[in-house]
This record gives sequence, C-alpha cells and structure tokens, in this order.
Amino acid sequence: MSSAAGQETRDGVPGRPSATTVGRLVGHRPTALAPRPDRSTAPAAGPAVRPGSPEPLGARPCRGPDGVWGTNFALWAGGAEAVDLCLFDDDGHELRCPLTELTHEVWHGFVPGVLPGRRYGYRVHGRWDPWTGARWNPAKLLLDPYARAVDGDFALPAEVYGHMRDWPQQHVADTVRDDRDSAPYVPKGVVVGDDTADGAPDEWTQDRRPKTPWAESVIYELHVRGFTMRHPGVPPELRGTYAGLAHPAATEHLTRLGVTAVELLPVHQFAHEDHLLRRGLRNYWGYNSIGYFAPHAGYAADGTRGQQVGEFRRMVRALHAAGIEVILDVVYNHTAEANELGPTLSLRGVDNRGYYRLQQDPRRYADFTGCGNTLHVLQPQVLRLITDSLRYWVTEMGVDGFRFDLASALARAAHGVDMLSPFLAVIAQDPVLRRVKLIAEPWDVGSGGYQVGAFPPLWAEWNDRYRDAVRDFWRGALPDARDLGYRLSGSSDLYAWSGRRPYASVNFITAHDGFTLRDLVSYERKHNEANGEGNRDGTPDNRAWNCGAEGETDDPEIRALRRRQLRNLLATLLLSTGVPMLVAGDELGRTQGGNNNAYCQDNETGWLDWSLLDDPGWRALTELTARLIRLRRAHPVLRRPAFFSGLARPPEGLRDLAWFTPHGTEMTASDWYAPTTALGAYLSGRDLPQRDPHGAPVTDDSFLALLHAGPRPLSFTLPGPPWARGYELLLDTSREDQEAPPGTRLAAGAPIELPARSVLLLRALDATDLRQKTE
Repeated sequence: MSSAAGQETRDGVPGRPSATTVGRLVGHRPTALAPRPDRSTAPAAGPAVRPGSPEPLGARPCRGPDGVWGTNFALWAGGAEAVDLCLFDDDGHELRCPLTELTHEVWHGFVPGVLPGRRYGYRVHGRWDPWTGARWNPAKLLLDPYARAVDGDFALPAEVYGHMRDWPQQHVADTVRDDRDSAPYVPKGVVVGDDTADGAPDEWTQDRRPKTPWAESVIYELHVRGFTMRHPGVPPELRGTYAGLAHPAATEHLTRLGVTAVELLPVHQFAHEDHLLRRGLRNYWGYNSIGYFAPHAGYAADGTRGQQVGEFRRMVRALHAAGIEVILDVVYNHTAEANELGPTLSLRGVDNRGYYRLQQDPRRYADFTGCGNTLHVLQPQVLRLITDSLRYWVTEMGVDGFRFDLASALARAAHGVDMLSPFLAVIAQDPVLRRVKLIAEPWDVGSGGYQVGAFPPLWAEWNDRYRDAVRDFWRGALPDARDLGYRLSGSSDLYAWSGRRPYASVNFITAHDGFTLRDLVSYERKHNEANGEGNRDGTPDNRAWNCGAEGETDDPEIRALRRRQLRNLLATLLLSTGVPMLVAGDELGRTQGGNNNAYCQDNETGWLDWSLLDDPGWRALTELTARLIRLRRAHPVLRRPAFFSGLARPPEGLRDLAWFTPHGTEMTASDWYAPTTALGAYLSGRDLPQRDPHGAPVTDDSFLALLHAGPRPLSFTLPGPPWARGYELLLDTSREDQEAPPGTRLAAGAPIELPARSVLLLRALDATDLRQKTE
C-alpha cells in the first residue's frame, strides 16, 4: 500500500523508497529483490559435509562418529536463507561447502579431513533490503564470529563493502548491493586445535594464577607492541610481540616496579579504519575489534595459521610465573564494521539486524559508542557471543580479568542504561566470570551514559572523578577540599552506598587516552597535528599545567619543577585508598610530545623510550615509583579493604582517618568548603577492619601524609598527642633523591616548614618507638 508517490509500506516500514524508485535513482536493477548468485558459477564444491552438531559454535576439531578426524563448523545466522562454508587451501583456492543442517538458527556441519591450520570463512545468503536492516550479501567472505585465530590483514578496498561504495549518488550508495567478491582482500579464520583433546597434556597444569586480592592490586596499563618495540633487552625479532612481553627483560621491569597486574590494551583481532589507511596511518590502540576469540595476529612473532594462540598462552604463563595477573581491555560495545557506510567483514553479513542496534529507521545504526555502531546486547545470541568469548579467555587462554571499554553501552536496556540489564545479570551469576576481576569504564557517548559509581557489586570502575580532583589540586584549580578528601580516601560517596569496597575505585591520573604524566606537566594544550585531523581530535579538557612553558624547555627551574610535580602526582596516586593504575612509561618520564590522542601513532610517539633510564633524573623517578609500591605493599593501612569510619574510638579518641589544617587542628565543615592548597591526612593503623588468614586482628603503623600544592613554603603544625608523640620522615618529594636523612625525627605538636609543591609522608611514633630510639 503506497503512502506517497514512489514509496511503500512493505515489511511494515513506512516511507521506504520502493525498489522501482531505487532503480530509477541509481540506474540499477532493484537491489532489494536481487536474487542469490547462481551457484553454478561458484568455485568448485568442497568435500562432503556430514550433519555435525550445532554445539559448540565456531570451528572445533574433533572425531566423527566413525573415528575420522575433521572439524565441526557451527554458525548462528538468524534469518539467513543459506550458508556456505568456504575452505581455502595453501594456494588460496576456495572450496565451498553448503551447510544444509539448521538447528535453532544455527547452520552446522562436520567436514572430515579438515584439521587445525586450515583457513576458512563463510558466505551467508539472504535478502538485500537495507530499509528493513537486511544486508545479506553472499559475495562477501565473512569472518567467523567465533574464529579463534585470524590469518592475514584487513585491507579496505571497495570490494569489501557490501554496498556500492563508489556509487555516484551518495545519498543512496549504501542501498545498492556490490556483487564483487571480497575473498581476495580479507583475512580468513583459522581452525585451531584444542590442546587438551584426545589425551594431549594440559599445558595449564603448570600455570599458577597469582589471584592477587583486589585491595593489594597495583595495575599497570600497557600496550603489547609499544612496551617492547624499543626495549634493548628484548631480541629484535621478538619486539612488539606477545613473546617479547614474556621475555625476562620485559617481566623484570614489571617485577622491579612491583606491579601486580598488567592491563593490556585490546588484543582481540582488530581492523584499521579506512580513513587512517588513506592517510598512511594505522589503528595503534586496537579499539576496533572484529574477532572476539582471536589474539591479534599483528602482535605475534608468528601470526600465521593460528600460532598466535600458543604464543599468547605462553605470555600469560610467563607473567603468572612472575606473579603478575593479566587483565584484558575488551571492546564488546562496537565492531570495526562502523555505520551503514562501513565494510562488511563479519557480523553485518551474518545477521545485521540480529547483531546490531538499529535506529527507528533500520537502515541506520544506533551509535552509543562514537564508532558508528553498537552491539545489540539485548539479543540472546549477542549476549552469548560476549559471554562465550569472556569464558574462553579465562578458561582456555588463562587471563585473570577484563576492563570493559564503554561499559555503559553494554548495560543499556531498551530505554537507557539499566544496572539490572541482561548483560550485568548474566555476568553476576556466571560461575566463571563472577570470579575474575571486572572493571568498567563507566560511561559511553549516549544520553545518560555517565555512570561513575552506579555499577553493581563485583565491579570496579575507572574513577575519572579521582583523576580530575587530583589534577586540579596539583595545578591549583580545586575550588575547595571536599572532592579531594573523598577521592584520596577511597571515594566512599560513590561506592559505599551499593555495598562495594574502596577497591571498587580504580584510581588513575593518566590513561592511554590523554596526556602522559610527563606531558600533563609540560603542556596545557593538545598537539595532535600528526594524527591528520587538524588537531580537532582528542579532548580539550586536559586539566594540565605546563609549569611555565609549553612543551620541552631548557629552563632548569621549569624542568626541576616538572619533575617535582611528577613525584607529587605519583606519590598521591600510590598513597591513596583504592586500586592505583599506572600507565606504562609514566614512571620513566615518557612523552608523546603533547599528543593526547595517540590512537594512530604506531611509531616512536606511541612506543616507550627505554633510553630515558640512562638519565639519572628519570631513573630516580622509576626508583621512587617502585619504593612507593613497596611501601604500599608493606603497610595494610595504605591499602584498606574497607572504608574509613572517621569515628573517634576510645580510649584516646583516635579516628581511623583524620584530616588536619596547617594549624595542626582537625578540619571543620567550614574548612572543607574553603579554598586550600595544603592539608594533612592521618591514617591510623590501629584496629584495622581486617584479619589475617588465622583470624587474628591486623594492625599497622600510623601515618601522616601532608600535601601542599602552593607555590611557596608553608608552616604546618604536626598533630601532637594522642595522634603521635613524634614523627619519622619517610618521604619528601621536594628532594630530587627523595631520601630523607637516616633517622630524621620531627617533634609532635611543633611547626615544620612544608616545602612548596610537595608531599611528605611521616610515620607516627608512640612512646615505645621513642624509648627504643633512646635506648
């Protein structure tokens, strides 16, 4: 029934141009009614396909009923009319095997003789009708969503697009089907064997997961390639690879620092965006996933025919042997297929309407990610894809947790972000996933997407409010002390209400996205010209202070001030309650030249410069970082598993946390609302809310941390009894060497000169400490 000239309401979509209208507009036959290609012109048929099984999904080598080895292939393709399994031999010749068995929308078959190392893909047949969201196109070879390895690189010529990308009438270009074969231009999935099959030894029997408690964790965010590309101790042939990160030269730096976990930027197979390739650049960070089960082949010393799988596993084992957990930064919110003008690589061609959230106009994609599309996590099969992937990386690849990019997009229900969404509910009850570390990036780009503090128990969160408060304090832009007090003490205002603990707050000052720590004190403006986007990319809100000059300078006073500020920032981070996250290279003064969005800088800008350790100043910063981590590990009061109460306890009336003004008096309500450059935090080690493994109460030393962000020295009166009878100076960031003279003691109740822009850490002394010193 026509609603207007040249329009119709067929398929229940009012206002969709009719097939006749499209043909008139583009001079092409009606694409919505395009028939399937004639199979008589297809490549030669492959071996006979047996029925096989719909479970598990993906390609799994196994024995057939007669004992013959082969591979079972299973693909969920809801709404598809037919599926061809495409096998490729060593010469690249394609053999097509129609999968004729269909069980609960899963197309499946067992192919005898297909063994690990064989390359494959799918061609999925169905309607081409973009106005209803149907974008099947059997001319496009598709990557199996469950492929465990990928062989080859993604190039993006016009042939890999399901629509006529170069059609003159751009307003209808994505509605005109492109029937050119994409197989020569896309990588293939690889059949990967199960190492425990048929009695083979389980390579994980010797692996021992560190299982570091949340409260004791120190996370180190790094890029597999960037961390090792310039490392002099890693053999050249291993640099930039999983094997390079597993090399003793790389793990030695991590163990010397004392970090407990590495958080790896995305290692799922990803593709480079077309606009980057056209500018001669590449996606470096990897937030453009296309294979959720496959380790990115470009990070493997041997990334062909599935060898990257074993190399990744060996890397995990090496890190575990060093006492370091492996957390993956995962991107389940969108894929590399982008919006309706993007390439057809996998999910779009398998079932576009099933995998992606579409707008009210089904030709368009809902985009809560800023990357063109959003996975439709409300669909059971999409939810299964994600959870199957997560379990695979835990149980078969050995990882210890995940950081979820734009996690709010995964928590979206039909009408907005919902903390009772199917995704969060499934994770909460899953016997595997609920036991690993789960970290949310608690926002997306959609309306209502900012959800810091809102995720449920089991989840930790990147706490950007910590980042902003600490940056503002040290650049002198914090309006009052309220927010800083909450952030330094574990952010109870954000996490206590839901029953979570201080370790729900992943505290960070820098991350991969934004300035490095050195750039934070060297630049106030972003300098992203090398990205080729006219410096329009990257956030303008950096909350940075360049200490008096933009960029690198020879001025010795500015250089000294910058290094002091770096010491202040690192000390603040590692002495705060919560889980600290460092970014690789911040401890040795890494710079990106002011680029705060180096996502496409797969070069010296994005790689760590290990020669910085030849500079005594940067080497001292590394040593300070390691010393702070050791101090944190040695003192449970610095890594509390429960929030402070702030209540006075008998008999002395001590609080577990007390805040002091420079006058040596406890802060009042009016002090919290007043601008300040200095404050003190007293952390009591008595009666900590935890017990040792034998059930005995845990006690610790008490500490006084003094923070002063002002430009001039300040007199600060040290709290006297009952807080302490004296103090021992442990740390002074105003000193280049940070070492206080041995045995430095300070009198309680007396004023000291607090150096400008400094952090002092003092251990509280009681009568016993003073008596032992005298004796």
